[in-house]
Amino acid sequence: MESRTIGNRTVSAIGLGGMPMSIEGRPERERSIDTIHAALDAGVTFIDTADAYHRDAGEVGHNESLIAEALASYGSDTSHVLVATKGGHLRPGDGSWTRDGRPEYLKQAAKASLARLGGDAIGLYQFHRPDPDVPYADSIGALKDLLDEGVIELAGISNASVDQIDEAHGILGGSLVSVQNQFSPRFLSSRPELEHAASLGLAFLPWSPLGGISNAAELASSHAAFAEVADAHGVSPYQVTLAWELSIASTVIPIPGASRPASITDSAKAADLQLTPDDIATIEASLVGS
Repeated sequence: MESRTIGNRTVSAIGLGGMPMSIEGRPERERSIDTIHAALDAGVTFIDTADAYHRDAGEVGHNESLIAEALASYGSDTSHVLVATKGGHLRPGDGSWTRDGRPEYLKQAAKASLARLGGDAIGLYQFHRPDPDVPYADSIGALKDLLDEGVIELAGISNASVDQIDEAHGILGGSLVSVQNQFSPRFLSSRPELEHAASLGLAFLPWSPLGGISNAAELASSHAAFAEVADAHGVSPYQVTLAWELSIASTVIPIPGASRPASITDSAKAADLQLTPDDIATIEASLVGS
């Protein structure tokens, strides 16, 4: 598979998002393990998770533990796989999402994530979502402390604005390596952040790159250009969508969520799909005004 970089790490151009395997509607554990193994079989070496990827109260870190189990049971060396997790977003267990960006909380959460994931340090730790009750600089300062303490190897931010990217970059400098924002044909409003991250040499990790769990099935019907290009290449519109995102900048690494082996196997093939300039022009023209 084509490779790209996150900081000093080389990873697959397509990653795996773990959230669907742990929240509402999640499959049985065995199928989730099979899905992660299928991703590894397909050459995926970047997996994204978060301590908040769980369904019920009392199971914080469900997805982190699931990924750790899958890597341990794979049967081959997985030391080259970069696992990214996040902290600062919480799920009380009633279906809601809350935030806690206090430095003391983030440090505690990171250490708990490390215990679940195993190893000497978290490969990539990301501040999940800004907390309006905590100065952004204070939350980012916690990442700096975690780097200094060796709890994490690389630092990233998620759901960040251009100004927040600059603020985090000013605090962390070269230690900031990634920005993870929502981006897809359905959600284009973070393109300024994508382009700004690229200008700084930061990896941009689109979450819900296919439009989200409840909307991905409608991708072809909602965005005919992707279906048209897919038909011309004899591939799925999902592959075309991911290949288009890869074409925007060499720093883009989509992380499609999956809970079935077939889904991530199909998505991984996008890294090898070569869209023509005409394909990209057709797609971009269809998105004008979206």
